[in-house]
Amino acid sequence: MVTDCSPLLLPMFNECFHEHYTGRERIVLLQNEHFLKQQDGNEDKRVTDSFIVVIDEKGEKKTYHVETQSTPDNSMLVRIFKYGAQLALAGGEKEGNVLTVTFPHAAVLFLRHTEETSDEMTIRMVTPGGTVEYGIQVMKDKRYTIDEIFDKKLYFLIPFYIFTHEKRFEEYEADEGKLAVLLNEYRQIVRKLEQLQEAGELDAFTRQAIIDMGKKVVRHLAIDKKKIVEGVEDIMGGKILDYEAKDILNKGRNEGRLEGRAEGIVLGQTQMLTQLVLSKLKKHKSPEAIADALEISEEKVLDIARANGFAL
Repeated sequence: MVTDCSPLLLPMFNECFHEHYTGRERIVLLQNEHFLKQQDGNEDKRVTDSFIVVIDEKGEKKTYHVETQSTPDNSMLVRIFKYGAQLALAGGEKEGNVLTVTFPHAAVLFLRHTEETSDEMTIRMVTPGGTVEYGIQVMKDKRYTIDEIFDKKLYFLIPFYIFTHEKRFEEYEADEGKLAVLLNEYRQIVRKLEQLQEAGELDAFTRQAIIDMGKKVVRHLAIDKKKIVEGVEDIMGGKILDYEAKDILNKGRNEGRLEGRAEGIVLGQTQMLTQLVLSKLKKHKSPEAIADALEISEEKVLDIARANGFAL
């Protein structure tokens, strides 16, 4: 969702780093694959969650490193330092006999936390010239209520809201009344997202991306809880209306042209197109009708169908 809906990160940075971004800033996603040199000389390929550059209206840049962590572990700080050092070195500037390396602003979003999970994390470097340290910001997903998420525009957190209820899954499966309380919260989320789209604060692409990711997280987290999964999916829906489909595709096309590969921003156009085609195939739409509705070639529809096991 970082790739598809990167503007949703700006309110997260406002909350986490006490920034004052307005939404008019430009966002660039950097390559998230890094090769770390090991002691034996081999390279270890690692994939970070996100390196993001925000360029404000004055042209000033700030780089952020955000990691999403489902459970606390002792290796998190080490990974953040390794990834940050790799990026800092790649962008290092040498002037005369001085090499300047700039580390990104870093944060961790914990989807789960315990009483032992600290609200503060620090990286301290002891160098021959003295000790240098900087803080890693911590966000805890389960601390935010639905109202706080919408009041602070932390829409990026919506797909992970189900983690708040994880410990009560067994109760929800066994008790229809308690399940109804959970499902009512999801009705509230969907209603608020619809209101934001109607007000022009979210486009169809972003709203649908939030909903789709939310459904994926619920399916994964409550994999063996049929009542929860089916209840949430019934509320969040699986349909993409035709007028929204064109909106979604056009946004992917336009943003892809504007930002381009050179800046590392790749919207999920191919993935979304595949989703749209498969959705229509499941409704027994003909390849010709699908191609016409989505303004693509019939051959493209057939390629997607074959690649996903549809015999036409």
